[in-house]
Amino acid sequence: MVGSAIVRQLHGNPNIELVTRARSQLDLTNQHQVSQFFKEKALDQVYLAAAKVGGIYANNTYPGEFIYQNLMIQANVIHGAFTAGIRKLLFLGSSCIYPRLAEQPISEETLLTGPLEPTNEPYAIAKIAGIKLCESYNRQYGSERGIDYRSVMPTNLYGPGDNYHLEDSHVIPALIRRFHEAKENNTPVVKVWGTGKPKREFLYVDDMARACVYIMNLDKAEYSEYTKPGCSHVNVGAGADIAIKDLAELIADVVGYVGAIAFDSSMPDGSPRKLMNSNRILNLGWRSETSLRNGLAKAYSDFKKKS
Repeated sequence: MVGSAIVRQLHGNPNIELVTRARSQLDLTNQHQVSQFFKEKALDQVYLAAAKVGGIYANNTYPGEFIYQNLMIQANVIHGAFTAGIRKLLFLGSSCIYPRLAEQPISEETLLTGPLEPTNEPYAIAKIAGIKLCESYNRQYGSERGIDYRSVMPTNLYGPGDNYHLEDSHVIPALIRRFHEAKENNTPVVKVWGTGKPKREFLYVDDMARACVYIMNLDKAEYSEYTKPGCSHVNVGAGADIAIKDLAELIADVVGYVGAIAFDSSMPDGSPRKLMNSNRILNLGWRSETSLRNGLAKAYSDFKKKS
């Protein structure tokens, strides 16, 4: 989803030649394949958006796959880019890197200050390793070879290209599908996992793509003014959060479902709240543009095209 949005963002620039590969063409968990790819292509910049992702159910069910595949993807791509002499790379992390009970809104300095949310700890640890891999290469090779690897931490993303699987998807695409099918089948009640009380922040994926391109191309001196060598990642959020209960009601309204909504408190809630402090990127000059309702309408339109 994010990679496709970055491609859309870059596609219209006549000065950029895009080089992409589908999963069937290049296995990023295979070090040899990744190394060969970088050796064959003379690239100037790398956007590392690839990852194994999913919601609470998927993270809880496949923890081994989540930590292994993400660690391998990151290590292979970042090191492959380095050995090929590529100086500019942007790594996309996740807001789950922060402690479960981090002070809200969550600032970049909160990283590694407390226990993680248990349901997605393996994924979070992999993403933390990706940040530190970028920082370590900057620290060791920044002056000598001009390495400038940056990391952005998006809040929860949604929009065109999302995964709408009922069990493996994140909350917005899962609810879009659930309410759509309930509307089509005249289902009187839709059940939603958890109590509905946790709050989450959501950012439209094309806004995130703009942020990625913006951060990638910022002057190094300006970027360094708002970051630190050991805390160089940048949060990217919408600036407001919403309770899952209110989100479910909003999605039902956008979809046109008029039945009842029931919350299953026997299922896990995850972290009670995750709101990002995005002051760094705001100070660097970026702003989100898409409201949650407008973004949800666009996401639902995308879902209907695929269903």
